[in-house]
Amino acid sequence: QLRQRLESELEDIRGAGTWKSERVIASRQGPHLQLAGGGAGIINFCANNYLGLSSHPEVIRAAVDALEKFGAGLSSVRFICGTQSIHKDLEEKIACFHQREDAILYASCFDANAGIFEALLSPEDAVLSDELNHASIIDGIRLCKANKYRYKHMDMQDLEAKLKEAQKHRLRLVATDGAFSMDGDIAPLREICQLAQKYDALVFIDECHATGFLGPNGRGTDELLGVMDKVTIINSTLGKALGGAAGGYTTGPKPLIDLLRQRSRPYLFSNSLPPAVVGCASKALDLLMESNAIAQSMAAKTQRFRSKMTAAGFTISGKDHPICPVMLGDARLASVMAEDMLKRGIYVIGFSYPVVPKGKARIRVQISAVHSDEDIDRCVEAFTEVGRKHGALP
Repeated sequence: QLRQRLESELEDIRGAGTWKSERVIASRQGPHLQLAGGGAGIINFCANNYLGLSSHPEVIRAAVDALEKFGAGLSSVRFICGTQSIHKDLEEKIACFHQREDAILYASCFDANAGIFEALLSPEDAVLSDELNHASIIDGIRLCKANKYRYKHMDMQDLEAKLKEAQKHRLRLVATDGAFSMDGDIAPLREICQLAQKYDALVFIDECHATGFLGPNGRGTDELLGVMDKVTIINSTLGKALGGAAGGYTTGPKPLIDLLRQRSRPYLFSNSLPPAVVGCASKALDLLMESNAIAQSMAAKTQRFRSKMTAAGFTISGKDHPICPVMLGDARLASVMAEDMLKRGIYVIGFSYPVVPKGKARIRVQISAVHSDEDIDRCVEAFTEVGRKHGALP
């Protein structure tokens, strides 16, 4: 009976054109890939490897060194089996990078988001969340007992109305993605911080799609928009621009970080990050703090892709972000176009419900600092051919 029900649900997913296939990669992550069973020389436009550091030789060497010195892992959680010096060093480095007091490591940013709201907020408090926040923020908020308000996406009038309504609560926390991963748009943090100050609220941002490359020194959307001193809490990841392996963190006031070490369930009940992952992320931060050249190399490449795709007749969501969603609307169209793109040597993925709202299907293209101009031009040419074939372009 269970098997029949599951198979029926799976068939419904296939029939709706929203089935998500997983392609098997037979090489390291990078701008060019080899897929299992052939498919060498594929140009990769769907990774969060924004700075190309997941295959940077110094980052790989740092991982090997950490593995050899500190082993595969601690085999338990930090308060039981201890904390290795490299974990403490990385936390200090993260706090320094973001210009905050302290930081705490998690197995992922999903865990960081699952662990903060429940530990920080009580039934006396309120959390105000952008309606398009990442699933991990939504799930983290569900776990807490605070009063929950959802404001329209990046709508400051609606946020202000919700803040007025939430004045009856003890503490108010505005939670938003810094950069929204599905649409490539950037939260209006200046306006959010102004409203937070006006209504005595705190600001929390998830910086997974901003850390390392947004802002003059890659510190994220708060640096980009000049409000580093106005944002109270930052959650972000080590698994995208900062080495691409795994891991997440919270950085902010030291008393908050101390509280999370005592009460945050994903931290208390998850193994310490593997030393190799810590080594990767630590070296990635070193490279960023030594020079902003890598972080700044992305702007021209992002603009090249966006302008050429717009000129070809496509609608690209977001603005000035390396996440470049090619909006198509129809889930099946996004799926078949992505398959045809792969036949032309371009690795992209179609996104459809439930990952994005119904009627908002798209192919999300992600630009990396290690893409060449030739890579970008080949991608645009393939999109133009496939778009005409399937009626997405005239």
